[in-house]
Amino acid sequence: MSLAISHNNDIDTFARMIRRLSLYMIYQAGSGHPGGSLSCADLLASLYLQEGLAQQPAPAHFVLSKGHACPALYGAAVGVGILPVAEISGFRRIKRLLQGHPSVKHTPWVVANSGSLGQGFSVAVGMAQGLVLQNKRERVYAMLGDGEMQEGEVWEAAMFAAHKGLDNLCVIIDYNKMQSDDLNENIIGLEPLVDKWRAFGWHVLDIDGHSNSQIRQSLLDAKGHKGKPTVIIAHTIKGKGVSYMENSPLWHGSVKLKEDEYKLALSDLGIAGSEMSAWLATGETQ
Repeated sequence: MSLAISHNNDIDTFARMIRRLSLYMIYQAGSGHPGGSLSCADLLASLYLQEGLAQQPAPAHFVLSKGHACPALYGAAVGVGILPVAEISGFRRIKRLLQGHPSVKHTPWVVANSGSLGQGFSVAVGMAQGLVLQNKRERVYAMLGDGEMQEGEVWEAAMFAAHKGLDNLCVIIDYNKMQSDDLNENIIGLEPLVDKWRAFGWHVLDIDGHSNSQIRQSLLDAKGHKGKPTVIIAHTIKGKGVSYMENSPLWHGSVKLKEDEYKLALSDLGIAGSEMSAWLATGETQ
């Protein structure tokens, strides 16, 4: 029995597919990070469809610095045809391709290992500088989590990118206001976030991270802005699309979805009736 994964290049449908596949992987594996995978699905859907990340030769490169949200990355890869859907049942399993964080060894279309927070962003900055030195026109995109910005390495890389005027670099912050155990503001506050990035010399865009029109316009704006790197602060909802997960830090990660929880999540994402059985099946997918 096969999973329904078509999207016909419609961003809303693609994002919903990413959310469904993310939960399928986490349920099959018995572990993973649903909250941040669901919050970034709209951003990934727009990036992959609008910026042609699956094309060869690539017009752009993407680093998921918040590597724990890789179920969403793998879901997007399935949607654009660079990852066979049969592989998703092997998420987090030994001797299978899909690791618990992105890996260039196992999935060569991934351009950087990530998971140790802050490092993916630094790699993206280095890639952007390298492309400039080679007079290449490709762009680099990186997605950061908001808790990730509590790492000092992020701000060192931000200073370097602004100093070098890397206008081929665009950073997207999945700003869902939560991290592993609590609200950001109760751990280390990030505000005023717009002012911080501006003070570091970046072109700053502040958007609704679930609005396709705002995401689209911000990506266009970033490509047209010269002389500075761009950061898109995308306000999102952790656990977006699943009623009991939204705005709850309990669903950050290291969770095992019970069958009734998984069924409710699938129902929230529009799966019902006979279609439900395919999403509940274990083992290889088609």
